[in-house]
Amino acid sequence: MNRTLRISFSLKNTYRVNGILFSLKQIPVLRNLLPAALYKVRGLKIFANILSVLWEIVSAFIGKFLYLIIMIFGAGMLYKGLPADQVILHILLPLTVIGCFANTKLFNPTKDKYYAIFLMKMDAREYTLVNYLYAIGKVIIGFMPLMILLGRYRDFPFWLCVLLPFCIAGMKLFVAAVSLWDYERRGFGYNENKLGKYIWGCMAVLLAAAYVLPIFGLALPTPVSISIFLLCIPLGIVGMIKVLTFHDYRGINQELLSGLTNQMDSAAKTKVAKQTSEKKISADTSITSNRRGFEFLNDLFIKRHKKILWNSTKKISYICAFIIAGILMVTFLKPEIKPAINAMILTWLPYFVFIMYGINRGTNFTQALFMNCDHSLLTYSFYKRPDLVLRLFRIRLREIMKINAVPALVIGGGLALLLFATGGTGDPLNYVVLIVSVLCMSAFFSIHYLMIYYLLQPYNAGTEMKSGTYRLVLIATYGVCFALMQVRMPILIFGMITILFCVLYSIVASILVYRFAPRTFRIRA
Repeated sequence: MNRTLRISFSLKNTYRVNGILFSLKQIPVLRNLLPAALYKVRGLKIFANILSVLWEIVSAFIGKFLYLIIMIFGAGMLYKGLPADQVILHILLPLTVIGCFANTKLFNPTKDKYYAIFLMKMDAREYTLVNYLYAIGKVIIGFMPLMILLGRYRDFPFWLCVLLPFCIAGMKLFVAAVSLWDYERRGFGYNENKLGKYIWGCMAVLLAAAYVLPIFGLALPTPVSISIFLLCIPLGIVGMIKVLTFHDYRGINQELLSGLTNQMDSAAKTKVAKQTSEKKISADTSITSNRRGFEFLNDLFIKRHKKILWNSTKKISYICAFIIAGILMVTFLKPEIKPAINAMILTWLPYFVFIMYGINRGTNFTQALFMNCDHSLLTYSFYKRPDLVLRLFRIRLREIMKINAVPALVIGGGLALLLFATGGTGDPLNYVVLIVSVLCMSAFFSIHYLMIYYLLQPYNAGTEMKSGTYRLVLIATYGVCFALMQVRMPILIFGMITILFCVLYSIVASILVYRFAPRTFRIRA
C-alpha cells in the first residue's frame, strides 16, 4: 500500500505541476521570459513541486478553518437567544450530513483515478482504498487542531473536541458504506457530481434546519447533538469494515469514470457540450428580428438562447424574493431582532459585493457567446475591426446587464424594504443609494466578465479554457470580493464609492476593449 500511495502522490503531483507550469506559460509577462522547453527545466519543476506539496498541506487545514470559523462558530455567535455551544452543535450536525453526500471522497470521478486505474492498470481496489483512507485521515488531522482551538475557546469539553473529528469521519464512512450496499443491491453507483433532485431537496431542508430554526429559538439540545455525533463512531467502524471488504471497486470506478474519458478528448468534449447546449436553444424558425447589423445578430442570439440566459436568472430572483419574504416574516414574528437587522443593513453593504459576485451570470453568458456564436464568427477578419468590436461589446454589455439586473433589483429593493420594516433610517437618501449601489455592483460584474472575455478570450476551438491569465483574474476577483465581506461601512459612503467606481470602470473597460480586443479577441491555439 505504501508503494500505491507513493505512485498516487507522484501521479497527482505530475499533472498538478504540469498545470502550474502551463498556467505560468499563459501569463503575457512571463510568456516571453520562460523557455519553450518549459517542462524540461528542473528549477521550475522543483518550484512547481514545492507549490504542489504546500497546497497539499495547506488544503488539509485552510478550507476546514474557513468552514468552521464562518459556517459553524461564526454563525453560531449570531443567535443571541440560545447558548452558543448548543447552536454550534445544532448547525454542525446537519452540515456534516450534507458533507457526507456532497463531498464523499470515494465517489468523486477525478482524472487521477482514470490515469491510475485504466491507463496505468493499477489495482482498482488498492488504489481506491489507499486514496480514500488518506482522505479520511486528512479529515481527522485537518479538523483536530482547529476543533480543539475553537472548541476550547467556546468552552467545549476537551474530550468532545478530540472526538468530533472522528465523529465526522465516522459519518462519512457510514454513508459511503450505505452507498456501496446500494450499489450491490441495484448495480447503480453513486456520483457526488450528479446529485439527484431528492438529494438536493434534502440538503435544502437540512440547511434550513441548521440556520433558520435557531432564529425561532429552536435548536437540538446539546446532549442530543452530542449523542448523535458519538453514535457516528461505532457506525463509522461498521462503515470501515464494509469499505475494506467491498471488492468491486473497478466496476464502480468504471461507471463513475465513463463520462470522464469523453471529457478528456477535446473533440468529444466539444460535441457533448454543443449537444447539451443545443437542447436548450430554440429551434423555432419563425424567430426573427426587424433590427439591422450587429443589433440583428444579437437580438436573434438572445431570443434563441432565452432558456440558457434567463432561466437561471429567474430562479435566482425567485429564491432571493423568497429569502427576503422569509426575513420579513421573521421580523414580524420576533420584533426584538429588528434593531440587529437594521444595524446590519446600514453597515453590511460591502458584504453584498460577494453575494452579487456569486449570483452574477457573466461566465455563463460569455461561454454561451463563444460556443454558439463567436466560435464561428471569429474566423472572419471583419469581426475583429476595432469599431465593430466596441459596438458589439456595448450591445452585449447592455444585454448581460439586463439579465443580471433582475436579481439585483430584487435584492436592492428587498434590502430597502427590510431597512424600512426594521426601523428605517434618518436619511431617506440611504434607500435610493441602497438600491442603486446593488444595481451598480451587478453592472460592474457584467462589465468585468465581458471585458476579460474580450481581452483574454480563454477558450480554444474545443471550448476548453486555456488561459492562465484568465484564471488568475477570476481568482483575484474572488479574493477581492471575499475580502470585502469583512468590511463594515455606512450605506451612503460605500454606496457612493460603488456607484462612482462602476462609472469609471465602464469607461476604462470601453477604452481597453477598443485598444486591445482586436488583437486579443481570437480563438486560442
